[in-house]
Amino acid sequence: MTTDAPFLAPGIAWFLLISFSVLWIALGVWWGRRGSGTTDDYLLAGRNIGLALSTATLMASWVTGNTTLAAPEVGYTLGLWGMFGYALAGLGLLLFAPLAIRIKRLMPSARTSGDFVRLRYGRAVWVLFLIITLIYTAGFLITQGMGAGLLLESLSGFDYRLGMVAVIGVSTIYTLFGGMRAVIGTDFIQSLLIMVVLIVVAVLGYNRFGVEAIYSRLSVNHPGHLNLLLPAGLLFAWNTGLFSMGEVFHNNIWWSRVFASRESVVFRSFIFGGLAWFTVPIVTGAVALMALAQDFDVPQVNMVFPIVTARLLGSGGAMMVFVLIFASLTSTLDSLLASTADLLAEDVYVKMLHPGADDARVKRAARGFVVLLGVVTMLLSWRYVTSMYQLLLFTGALVASTIWPIAYGLYWRSANRWGALAAMASGSAVGLAAYFLIAPYCAALLSAAVSAVVMAAWTQLAPEAFNWRELAEG
Repeated sequence: MTTDAPFLAPGIAWFLLISFSVLWIALGVWWGRRGSGTTDDYLLAGRNIGLALSTATLMASWVTGNTTLAAPEVGYTLGLWGMFGYALAGLGLLLFAPLAIRIKRLMPSARTSGDFVRLRYGRAVWVLFLIITLIYTAGFLITQGMGAGLLLESLSGFDYRLGMVAVIGVSTIYTLFGGMRAVIGTDFIQSLLIMVVLIVVAVLGYNRFGVEAIYSRLSVNHPGHLNLLLPAGLLFAWNTGLFSMGEVFHNNIWWSRVFASRESVVFRSFIFGGLAWFTVPIVTGAVALMALAQDFDVPQVNMVFPIVTARLLGSGGAMMVFVLIFASLTSTLDSLLASTADLLAEDVYVKMLHPGADDARVKRAARGFVVLLGVVTMLLSWRYVTSMYQLLLFTGALVASTIWPIAYGLYWRSANRWGALAAMASGSAVGLAAYFLIAPYCAALLSAAVSAVVMAAWTQLAPEAFNWRELAEG
């Protein structure tokens, strides 16, 4: 962690923290009260979200603390391929668009991604899928908690734990009271804030130093960072694209957005959300290249973007970064909390523990899980332990194994349930081995490759005859 003097005076930092915390909580409670009070309204915002809100919540949920903190990190270490390679994570949203409309039509009354896996492949695959999902979610939540602590510590000098607890606490409170309706409403505002601040930072930074001057310095002092044939960069780009597919294809954040949106907007919202998201790692990565060109000392590589922006633009830049990262962290945390609570309530509480639970009990369970997840995230994030992106690459070894079982299960009637189980298990095992024995950047790539071969071979050799109506009737 950085020991540099804070860029924001404590008074300004406290003002921003309290102001945005009160704003998000107030909006969350207000949006929650506007709903009908039903379980579907709490979990899925009434299943009637339009194009603007659907696009905004997808974009804001995908602009995580990792996007604003880890994307500049890989841009700083890998150069252009770090910046462009991270942007390929937007492929996850784009490629999920056709799957999203098919999910909406096949399962109009479903609530979770677990519903699909359970009905399509049976209990064994469902349990393994839930284990993978919960491990990934724990890692994702930890990175957001760490990002919150690092943000306040680097920009304001506050203790790491204070920032972590404050951001997680705020997200938990308004998600608890407002459910998915509050999440989607605040995401809309947060997405606007993120885009405005990014544009301002990029324009001011490059106007100050000039594109030609930055390029000249990089070509002399860091020529490898401009090499588009850099092997590590190419490997990183492929891995990121497949990792993002695994993240999106399996995670209930994106499935819940499918179920919450109108059928007429589902496809377009994923396309528009993915295209909008592409700009974020490009801009934040470009700021990291400014740091290299100017030979800025960056003690904590996770914090390249806020440190560099504050040095470039002074206290005003530090305030903009505070707003940007606070919005990106809360927009992701609320989505993770709401969608994971939904998954736990439906797939664990109802399907495993209380099959006869009515909707009122499901809603109470979901709210309880929101609080539990918030508390667990604080405990797991209490100490800063590792690079945010290294932790995500670890989870990528698992989630990439779910890509082909999900895709096959949605489009191929013959997809084999034991093939899906073997694909997830073998892909995860190979991905984890690659993470530790070869390089973290290889994990998702090899996991997805092995899973694809196993799923295709098993389905070809032992095809099943699934009845699509089981998805709608389940």
